[in-house]
Amino acid sequence: MKEEKETTRAASDQNVTEMAVREYFKDIPVMVSIAKCESHFRQTLADGSVLRGEKDPADTGVMQINTRYHQKRALELGLDLHLLEDNMAYARTLYQKQGTKPWN
Repeated sequence: MKEEKETTRAASDQNVTEMAVREYFKDIPVMVSIAKCESHFRQTLADGSVLRGEKDPADTGVMQINTRYHQKRALELGLDLHLLEDNMAYARTLYQKQGTKPWN
């Protein structure tokens, strides 16, 4: 029963995250595709922890921003990569400077 509730909550969170990503990046559709590929529209896991990369645990959140390379700059911009809105905002900043290269 508990497992079922966690699965339902995770699916609901994923749907909310997907809607947020689609809205935030409606002007840059390729970023929606990147979020789908990188995280399957997940910012957090069922237990509430922030999604980390399987190959590189420094990859963080829905846009899989690598904290090893980007944490310092994100903090300078006042962004917390563990928060959905800030993760997307930093991804937008990266995209504006480098296009899709950081995700290739």
